[in-house]
Amino acid sequence: MKVLVTGSSGFMGAHLCEELLSRGHEVTGVDDLSGGSLRNMETLVNKRKFKFIRGDLRDSKFVDNVVSGHEVIFHLAAYAAEGQSVFSPIAINDINIKPMNNLLVAAVNHNIKRFIFTSSMAVYGHGITPFNENMSRHPADPYGAGKAYCEEMLEIFNRLHGLEYMILRPHNVFGELQNTSDPYRNVIGIWMNMMLRHARPIIYGDGSQRRAFSYIRNVTPCIANALDCPPNDIINIGGEEDKSINEVCKLVKVAMESDLEPLYMPARPGEVHTAYCTNTKAREILKYRDNYSFEAGIMKMADWVKGIGMQKPSYRLPLEILKGAPRTWRDRLI
Repeated sequence: MKVLVTGSSGFMGAHLCEELLSRGHEVTGVDDLSGGSLRNMETLVNKRKFKFIRGDLRDSKFVDNVVSGHEVIFHLAAYAAEGQSVFSPIAINDINIKPMNNLLVAAVNHNIKRFIFTSSMAVYGHGITPFNENMSRHPADPYGAGKAYCEEMLEIFNRLHGLEYMILRPHNVFGELQNTSDPYRNVIGIWMNMMLRHARPIIYGDGSQRRAFSYIRNVTPCIANALDCPPNDIINIGGEEDKSINEVCKLVKVAMESDLEPLYMPARPGEVHTAYCTNTKAREILKYRDNYSFEAGIMKMADWVKGIGMQKPSYRLPLEILKGAPRTWRDRLI
């Protein structure tokens, strides 16, 4: 099929493009390179069925042109900084919501067969864990609210215009190609980059917060499988084994061969303490499997991080609200 992948230079998008090409699809990747990197697509650029287009999905004319001629959209492009969204709600939801509206309009006008959207477990907010797909959306921050809006728009466009959709909720995905220069998101990447710079890894709160982290090579095949499964559904994707932030930090230290003890900072406002999902539907419908253990994924990512070396932290998206913002962000301590 002729497939459009947004966010193709981000780490999840680049892995997905590789997977789709291996299955014989024609893939067009689109990205504005604000958070991703051309380095992530080095293995893709010379492949016969791959084309890359640089552009801003907030431009409706650009989106209309780039959607034309495709059959399926995988929409991964986003700025997935949930914690930062509390202090940068305008910028983050401008990046996350406007492209969705443009893509939905273009999808209907160009008869897209299926729209596959990578959402987030942030839509569950402070719900009872483990989160399951039958639970209502109750986002606790602007990022989660933006993702909930996008999900509801897909459901509305299905009812009004017959647009076939799949909503996927990957959670805490990590792995090779992740942007380790971003100080606001992807805690494992932040820690690894700090350790390379001989800086103590930062933990907000007491580290008892619990998450189920998901290795990218376990998640990517499931995202691709959403092309062929029964439509109009919502599915959590990712690991089911939850760990405390303290436990994860210890494993990262081992992988990075670091003896640096974490530096504990005040808890971040609004952060959900415990957040992880069931993956029963992903196993049944998308054939999710833990082909790589969490520990193996950490080691593979650590090897890749050591290979690319230290990255200078990039505070590209400024804080819009300073009141209550973590000092590590205000004073750029990461």
